[in-house]
Amino acid sequence: MRSWYAPHPTVLSAALRPFAWLFAGIVWLRRFAYRQRWLRRVRLSVPVVVVGNITAGGAGKTPLVAALVDALRVRGFRPGIVSRGYGRRGHEPRGVRANDDASDTGDEPLILAESGAPVWVGRDRAAAAQALLAAHPDVNVIIADDGLQHYALVRDVEIAVIDGERALGNRLLLPAGPLREPESRLASVDAVVRLLSSRHAIAPVGEFSMWHEPQPWQNLVDPARAFDVATLRDPATVAMAGIGRPERFFGALIAEGFTGRTHAFPDHHRFSRNDVAFVGAPAVLMTQKDAVKCRAFADARMWMLPIRAQVDPALVELVVEKLDGSQVARDARVSGHQGAAGPRS
Repeated sequence: MRSWYAPHPTVLSAALRPFAWLFAGIVWLRRFAYRQRWLRRVRLSVPVVVVGNITAGGAGKTPLVAALVDALRVRGFRPGIVSRGYGRRGHEPRGVRANDDASDTGDEPLILAESGAPVWVGRDRAAAAQALLAAHPDVNVIIADDGLQHYALVRDVEIAVIDGERALGNRLLLPAGPLREPESRLASVDAVVRLLSSRHAIAPVGEFSMWHEPQPWQNLVDPARAFDVATLRDPATVAMAGIGRPERFFGALIAEGFTGRTHAFPDHHRFSRNDVAFVGAPAVLMTQKDAVKCRAFADARMWMLPIRAQVDPALVELVVEKLDGSQVARDARVSGHQGAAGPRS
């Protein structure tokens, strides 16, 4: 993976280029098959917003989904969320509750379930969305987390997220580079959102900005317990992360005065009690994504740092405009009156 983001072409990325060309052919053929309707696509009875990226690894999709849920609720929508549930046991669609085991649902869906919106997971996102709508008939918009390449689900709005620091790396397709689809795919989405390091950074022209704001620390055993900032300056404190970019979490802590040890795990790591024992550590600091997998064996030393995505208001207005337009078209098809407008229900 380091070769993907190296400042100059590497021998490894050059050696893997033939495989990237093969991968590009498979990607093109698959998308062409959906366009020609050789592969089945499912259109739901409600509009669909897809949030994804064209690179492998974390780019901030899940916090953006949560932010969109909040923003759409304010504007009168009743959103539901579908996700694959990466790393979970089983593949059939199922609902997610905030106190479920991550091995049954995946880690990110558990975070999304805390939004209060109904969340369903399944390898087949279209089937998961249909199951969600059957269980929650009041839902009038579906948001798909990490569904950009899941073409079986017809979508009304496509949003692609880019990590502002790593961008598109060497711009090569897998396995020579980080791209799941060619860079040209960004020209076909409705919005490109760049995750920036702070609210003061500026996104390139034509893109929308997003940044993460840390929320107050929460103890995994006693949520009411106050966090002592002196913990950050204790060299025996351990910070751990099993996310796509652990260095982002560690860097944020260091900027706040953290001087302890860091321990990175693979993304979506399934933690055990032994993984987080850290004998002698007065505190163990982690992300919310890691915390949902450590709750069952947490002790009082463990703290999580929730984050909240702040998004460009213009992005929300664009999504609402697209959804309203989509609903008008759908209502017109149902009623047989071209241009008839219907309520968000």
